[in-house]
Amino acid sequence: MSTTEKFGRYGLSLEVKFCKKCTINNQRPSSTVEFRNKPGETKNAIVFDENGVCSACRFAEKKKRINWQDRELQLHELCNRFRRNDGRYDVICPGSGGKDSVMAAHILKFKYNMNPILITWPPALYTEIGRKNFEAWLEPGFANYTYNQNRKVHRTLTRLAFENLGHPFQPFILGQKNLAPKLSVLLDIPLVVYGENEAEYGNSIADNDKPTRDSKFFTAEDQLENIFLGGISAQELLKKYNFSITDLEAYLSVNPHSIEKTGTEVHYLGYYIKWHPQETYYYSVENSNFMPSDMRSEGSYSKYSSLDDKIDWLHYYTVYIKFGNGRCTYDTSQEVRNGDITRDEGISLIKRFDGELPKVYLDSCLEYMDITEQRFFDVIEEFRTPHLWKQQHGQWVLKKPIWEE
Repeated sequence: MSTTEKFGRYGLSLEVKFCKKCTINNQRPSSTVEFRNKPGETKNAIVFDENGVCSACRFAEKKKRINWQDRELQLHELCNRFRRNDGRYDVICPGSGGKDSVMAAHILKFKYNMNPILITWPPALYTEIGRKNFEAWLEPGFANYTYNQNRKVHRTLTRLAFENLGHPFQPFILGQKNLAPKLSVLLDIPLVVYGENEAEYGNSIADNDKPTRDSKFFTAEDQLENIFLGGISAQELLKKYNFSITDLEAYLSVNPHSIEKTGTEVHYLGYYIKWHPQETYYYSVENSNFMPSDMRSEGSYSKYSSLDDKIDWLHYYTVYIKFGNGRCTYDTSQEVRNGDITRDEGISLIKRFDGELPKVYLDSCLEYMDITEQRFFDVIEEFRTPHLWKQQHGQWVLKKPIWEE
């Protein structure tokens, strides 16, 4: 990175660059969301190397050189280390019934003879297809713990995260990341296995050089002023909204001393098995009653990813406003890396679908957050990144779209 490089809002480079191999650009933030983030902070943006290739593409190349037979032997060893012979559950599989969690649970149970318990941090606003796929996830013979959030707290945090961070999905992501390790401690089941690792999407390759979750996710904070939820310090949430520590606990990381006592290890199946989204989808259809949506997801062409939560549609739209990368950019960049489509095909799809307003579920999201449509668009404009957008014929357009690179 040049020492003369200039940065704008959210710490983004003012010079927009596109990956030479896929369709992502250097404005994409990390998938990592921490409860320490204050308004305006963005962590660990995607990395481009000296050849203009993103870290996700480099990881895709690295996957081709991995000895997957050796990795599968490591998975056998992992299962043998944690397998119980007394009939008790020996692995926690988090998810909500999407293609990745369906495949992870099914493989562990029927190929590696583990005894998984499924756990779910459910969407605030289930879609119809999401609810059906959750039920289908259980059908092959699984039990499930579902943590139903304090609805008042979750609704408030969702609205605050939208208004203060332009990130209505933050409360969901925090709970999704933190629930499984906490239940591992509570249920005394030390092994937690997720599906893919975030390195698939552009996080640090180092995050996938090991099968376990980074220890930073198990760091407890003693000072409430250092904890931010929805862009507001925990102290302020307790005072202004009359919440209790118990109300906020579900969104915070598990105490590292508890993790050490239980011996909890959080692993990613994508470290041991070559992860391919389309093949994961096919596996889920063949081995369960998993179904794609009967309509494409607004903002993209996909019918089988991120289907279960209506707020996910809104999340991708706010990402597009803030970073210029919409849902279609995320989908095409991954499919280009996996060889499913060409980069030129991806660019054509982006030009057609990226940044589409999520009209189908917008009213539901506004009602849930208790805001008006006018308030929604006012907030959207507050988070529109100046160096990415310009007015043209009375409409906002990207200053540097990928089809004009």
